Amino acid sequence: MSADLVIRSQKVVTPEDLAPASIHIQDGRITAIAGFDDYPPDAPVFDAGNSVVMPGLVDTHVHINEPGRTEWEGFASATRAAAAGGVATLVDMPLNCIPATTTPQALQAKLAAARGNCWVDVGFWGGVVPENVGHLRPLFEAGVLGFKCFLIPSGVEEFHCVAESHLRIACHELKRLGAVLIVHAELPGPVDEAVRALNKGGSPDPRRYSTFLNSRPQKAENEAVALVIRLCRETGCRMHIVHHSSSVALPALREARREGLPITVETCPHYLCLAAEDVPDGATQFKCCPPIRERDNNEALWAALGEGLIEMVVSDHSPCPPEMKMRESGNFLRAWGGISSLQLRLPLTWTAARGRGYSLRQLTEWLCRAPARLVGLHNRKGAIQKGYDADLVVWDPEASFRVDGALLHHRHKLTPYTGQVLNGVVEATFLRGRKVFERGWFPPAPAGAIVSRETL
Repeated sequence: MSADLVIRSQKVVTPEDLAPASIHIQDGRITAIAGFDDYPPDAPVFDAGNSVVMPGLVDTHVHINEPGRTEWEGFASATRAAAAGGVATLVDMPLNCIPATTTPQALQAKLAAARGNCWVDVGFWGGVVPENVGHLRPLFEAGVLGFKCFLIPSGVEEFHCVAESHLRIACHELKRLGAVLIVHAELPGPVDEAVRALNKGGSPDPRRYSTFLNSRPQKAENEAVALVIRLCRETGCRMHIVHHSSSVALPALREARREGLPITVETCPHYLCLAAEDVPDGATQFKCCPPIRERDNNEALWAALGEGLIEMVVSDHSPCPPEMKMRESGNFLRAWGGISSLQLRLPLTWTAARGRGYSLRQLTEWLCRAPARLVGLHNRKGAIQKGYDADLVVWDPEASFRVDGALLHHRHKLTPYTGQVLNGVVEATFLRGRKVFERGWFPPAPAGAIVSRETL
């Protein structure tokens, strides 16, 4: 028995247990999981003591925006933030970059920008837009891990939303390919109706969060989810609801699950940890779409997460330059909708989860195993198992810290979590057995690789 490295802890989270163990690593893979004191005498040892060792996190919902809008966020800054947050693998969204990842040529531009600039492993989503059905197979064959569409305008001109007719054609094609379609599930009709109702009473105050919240009603999500369920049933295409926020749609999703339809659901820390009642006037750093909803709604999302109806918690890291948040005017209706939280996903979710009695093993399912399963990485990442990549995060669930921009490695530091005290301090992150972060330290050069369907 030999090992390049042994990582041991009194609290190792495996699929079977939370227990003392030593993890044996050779050539970037886990070769054995043994007793705490059971390892080769000549192997280098990283002793985590009483800190938790979990699989490196997998975040399947990240907007990096490079090329084209690298001033919003780029591969180097995003993946450093990921490493500092315990994330070993992320999957980049196909929009906000220029060109959008809707053609094989655009994917090549993404790959060129990413190579040599990633501190963690990175995969890519392709996009579904009205005009690109002929590009779906070539994109899939080129390695994208799945496809994303919007049912409502996306906010950028390069990525158009799809109508039901477009979506049906795409679903049939993706079913043939065996690809998953992830859906921004809001429909424009109820939003347009809500905006008209707001404007009937005069000019609503754009600085009030309630104005924005009322402009993006749950009805828009509920009707979109119903459409997704109907098309999933009709076409058999595997579908996934991104950043779900509506508690009213949960019964329909529960019934779809009972029916055996291949639909999965994610939510995000901002829908679990933030509440509409607490958003101050003009605090546009809280704006995202769908919006942060009321506290009772959030508790229903927690219950759905606990029962497994919602399978995972991803960041939906969607940054922009601070001026696009309209902080001076505080205009919620004009500000960019997106929240920066890539580095904070672990402590945010843990802080809220532990107070509700959830366990470290459940946290591992939400942050690691389920996202890996979504993109077909579940036989390689997202778990501490023999033969898996030695992607690991060492963290102290009892330690606390106050969120401060100086601690964040995102390109821009504006976040609604500034000033919050969170539990869960990431101490070290390992990528395929190589340390890529430890207490503020990064290695001299990035070690991240491109993850594609060809490498699975």
